Amino acid sequence: MNQQYPADGEMELPALCDSVRQLVRKGRIKECWKLVVDAMSKYPHAPQPHNLMGVIFEMGNDHTAAMKHFRAAWSLDPTYTPAQHNLNNLASFSFVGKYAFDESDLP
Repeated sequence: MNQQYPADGEMELPALCDSVRQLVRKGRIKECWKLVVDAMSKYPHAPQPHNLMGVIFEMGNDHTAAMKHFRAAWSLDPTYTPAQHNLNNLASFSFVGKYAFDESDLP
């Protein structure tokens, strides 16, 4: 993984992905938004916040903004497979609504 963000992100970013996943399941999208925006500010070179923001935008049916954030995540770290997974799903005609919040969501 492209480690351009502070070492404390190794602990906080996986926890962020878990928190956002749980909040999304509960329908608490506004709370997700704040967490992700804060993480973008704290870790500007990390792909996870952009990937999560893409999920949030996609859930709000803003496909264009979602794709921009998935591409931003992928460009920040081309080895970050959740962003690539989400990009591929949105670009296909058979998207079934399974987002990759992090690596644990990948097949």
